[in-house]
Amino acid sequence: MVISYICVFMAAIMPYVFVGFAKSAEGYDNANPRESVEKMQGLAKRASGAQFNSFEAFPAFAVAVILAHLTGVTQSHITVLAVLFVLIRIVYGICYLTDKASLRTPVWFAGFLCVAILFIKAIMHAHALHIVI
Repeated sequence: MVISYICVFMAAIMPYVFVGFAKSAEGYDNANPRESVEKMQGLAKRASGAQFNSFEAFPAFAVAVILAHLTGVTQSHITVLAVLFVLIRIVYGICYLTDKASLRTPVWFAGFLCVAILFIKAIMHAHALHIVI
């Protein structure tokens, strides 16, 4: 259980790691961050994109892990999928930062599959136990 919770924490802080790359860009104006993002180019712009996408991916992942725990999904399945998700999201971020757009899509989809499988397992367990979620 602890490992999957650590993974949720890691996914929660991942956007802030990426924003560090964006904020390190020359000309970044912390007083007007949204305007700065619009003016960014190259690595800084891609880092900002990785940050936004990480924020978008986080809620579904966190909910899927929590629901899997609440419905009694086997702990080893939750752990494997949570660890895979985090590793895949790290690779996704690297693809984003290094401008590997064609690789980024299948890597994103692999992370999405981890979340989808967690949800499906939770739904199946809830149905089998007649739990209303």
